[in-house]
Amino acid sequence: MISAIHAGWKGAYKNIIKNVIKFMLKNGCKAGDITAVIGPCISIKNYEVKKDFLNKFLKKDKKNQLFFKKVKNKIFFNLNKYVYYQLKNLNIKNIEKIEKDTFDIKNNFFSARRSISRNENDYGRNISIIMLN
Repeated sequence: MISAIHAGWKGAYKNIIKNVIKFMLKNGCKAGDITAVIGPCISIKNYEVKKDFLNKFLKKDKKNQLFFKKVKNKIFFNLNKYVYYQLKNLNIKNIEKIEKDTFDIKNNFFSARRSISRNENDYGRNISIIMLN
């Protein structure tokens, strides 16, 4: 079985990862046989959020403080770490992370957040492909 999950903060927050993993386990997969790859995503240094964003996560679970960092009265969110810990909590042991920041223009990914911050038009898209060979 193979799946692709696009989990930005909203999807991850709403348990899309847990729901897909539970579906896979229910349909015959074993947690020990699952390999998860966390693809490129915005890094914590570029993911500034507002206080209400932080509060939303803390209201859901106080332990979510682990995924936030405060620097000079600014709050930053670590999406990569949030997704990683969700997978770990589902007993997925084989987790790979592609450490590429989609906000960083040198990595050649489209970033809506970067585009908005630079007052650019929204012309970019990303695509992910998975395959078995």
